[in-house]
Amino acid sequence: MNGAQALIRTFVDAGVDVCFMNPGTSEMHFVHALDDVPEMRSVLALFEGVATGAADGYARMADRPAAVLLHLGPGLGNGLANLHNARRAKTPVVNVVGDHATYHAVYDAPLQSDIASIARGVSGWIRSSTTAESVARDGADAVAAACGPPGQVATLILPADVCWLDSPGPVGPSDRQAPAAVPADRIEAVAAVLRGDEPAALLLGGTTLRADGLRTATGITEATGTKLLAETFPARLERGAGIPSVDRLAYLAEFAQMQLDGLRHLVVVDTSSPVSFFAYPEKASDLVPEGCVVHVLAAPDEDAVGALAALAEELGASPSTAGAPADRPELPTGSLDAQSVASALGALLPEGAVVVDEGNTAGLFVSGATAGAPPHDWLCLTGGSIGYGAPAATGAAVAAAGRKVINLEADGSAMYTLQALWTQAREGLDVTTVILNNGSYAVLNMELDRVGAGTAGPRAKEMLDIPGLDFVSLATGMGVPASRATTAEEFATQLGRALATEGPALVEAVLPPTL
Repeated sequence: MNGAQALIRTFVDAGVDVCFMNPGTSEMHFVHALDDVPEMRSVLALFEGVATGAADGYARMADRPAAVLLHLGPGLGNGLANLHNARRAKTPVVNVVGDHATYHAVYDAPLQSDIASIARGVSGWIRSSTTAESVARDGADAVAAACGPPGQVATLILPADVCWLDSPGPVGPSDRQAPAAVPADRIEAVAAVLRGDEPAALLLGGTTLRADGLRTATGITEATGTKLLAETFPARLERGAGIPSVDRLAYLAEFAQMQLDGLRHLVVVDTSSPVSFFAYPEKASDLVPEGCVVHVLAAPDEDAVGALAALAEELGASPSTAGAPADRPELPTGSLDAQSVASALGALLPEGAVVVDEGNTAGLFVSGATAGAPPHDWLCLTGGSIGYGAPAATGAAVAAAGRKVINLEADGSAMYTLQALWTQAREGLDVTTVILNNGSYAVLNMELDRVGAGTAGPRAKEMLDIPGLDFVSLATGMGVPASRATTAEEFATQLGRALATEGPALVEAVLPPTL
């Protein structure tokens, strides 16, 4: 048994049995070893950013890591943006980066680079395997490190000769840490704040945004009169009819400040104190109101769901029995715009769907229109690095077989990682992609006005317009059936047909250039 065989067997025995990959020469022994470990499902991507984003989407739905196999430093660089999103989502990812053979590094071959330095910005754990004897334990340690808590990107640098040399074989899983329990005195201190008469809010994130956490948190707010909010872009939010609804903190700083206005206490649970996404002239970066005290109930490495339960017990609050009412909009008619797209999605969203949202400005109304749809999961762009939607939908579909995955994708964002459609076709994944095509980087047109750069001239505006993209042709060319809608009726019909058919499909919604 060689090092690659031992490593892959160790991954599988540790619960990592899916690997998204874009390999090269230095990874060929890893690729060859896949035939010797059939339990490892290997999924090919035509761009590294698809592989890394798919691993993120997979882990969010599977609640365990996938592996990624990348080719040297340049391959890692190509996948970096979606590893950034995974880091922000606290997603566990085992990131395997092939390297030159250990003895070859001294020759500074054309693809030689400092892989560890490239990985450092997105990785919580980095190790370079140096021998075939140690590679299996290195792999087991990488899985344990990725699982956290909190989840993180664990990068294992894998020289080619470590893969081809003889190995003593696989090893058992490394010990994993459990989330730390929140101390009782902190629970008591937060309970005292919520019993007081000063305005307070709970701000939820991470693990607390599943149905059980929402019921517990809603019960607390019902008992105390506390306001309930969720982080702006949750990694995974369970929502829909019967599940307590929660308002997400607004993306635009001005609106977020309105939501937080008047608070004297903000209790954050498995998330961070809110800040503006960008700096703007003469506008605040820290969104916490002046005079408001921030209390951390549970940090990301702590048992946040258990802390909420303990807080509820301290307050004598029971989990809420309230839930969002079952309420769907009517199928839209007439012109096709952001509102009619949202109405059609709300009317047709199937039970158990997984929605991967990178709709950006054109998807503004979809969250509200789907609030009363049957229960579903909502995955968001946590790190702000666009091009995550189609890859994350790919990985989510691998993890959630039997559930319909819907990718809401803006036209500009789609072009970053459109190769994901090829992988969806190759794997027969049940993903319906909705392209919101308004021919513009609309969010940047908005930001151009907000940053105070002055009135935009024709050359500036030209850099933010992207007309002429034919997503039907692009999708068809990669093996995904596609159609184009220009009216609300056409969109509803085409979306309904795609949702009723198993396998990948794409619907291009042609929208006005502005909202």
